[in-house]
Amino acid sequence: MKNILITGAGGALGKACVMEFIKKGHHVIALLSPGKKLPYETPAPVSVYNADLMNEDNTLKVVDQIITDHTSIDVALLLVGGFAMGSLDNTDGAMIKKMIGLNFDTTYYTGSKVFNQMITQPNGGRIVMVGAKPALEPIAATSKVAYALSKSLIFKLAEIFNEIGKDNNVVSTVIVPSIINTEDNRKAMPKADTAAWVQPEEIAAIVAFATSDQGATLREPIIKIYGKS
Repeated sequence: MKNILITGAGGALGKACVMEFIKKGHHVIALLSPGKKLPYETPAPVSVYNADLMNEDNTLKVVDQIITDHTSIDVALLLVGGFAMGSLDNTDGAMIKKMIGLNFDTTYYTGSKVFNQMITQPNGGRIVMVGAKPALEPIAATSKVAYALSKSLIFKLAEIFNEIGKDNNVVSTVIVPSIINTEDNRKAMPKADTAAWVQPEEIAAIVAFATSDQGATLREPIIKIYGKS
């Protein structure tokens, strides 16, 4: 049994990952926003902690407590993030800062602390972060400038983690899903062809394999999960 830390566990992808790792027999540690509880029932107990992941001091304090309580973090899924449309001519500095706060700061504050713990562990660890297609494809970024810029930092962070962690068996991976088939996305795009979208459960299964003992030989830092889109 491994300790699996999941931020954003209350969302659609978070729920799918929580269920997948419980199914695999692991212990899930859910890190939620202040005052939040898991909005669904789970088939096994989940350890729930609350932190404002955009607040560095609060995040570090809570992750410290998680390490104290559970000794190790074997896998960390850093799923918290946000999205915004906006072309170059209507994206201001405030929007860029907002997207960086939601997508990069939340990942960095949690991830850096978890990474420093993992390099002290005999078996190392696995960190999974969420990238985005617009951060890889300039044509897709033109209508999502702040979002693309903030997500581009995730790929560089994974590269840094992998360089530092290569001798301690700490591997960082960035998953890059296309549109995820969630209730919120269906409401936002009611006329879209959802058949091409990726199911949260499909992503969760890929993440579970990539972070498993069977997937230990994987060293590719980017996993594109585009489905049929």
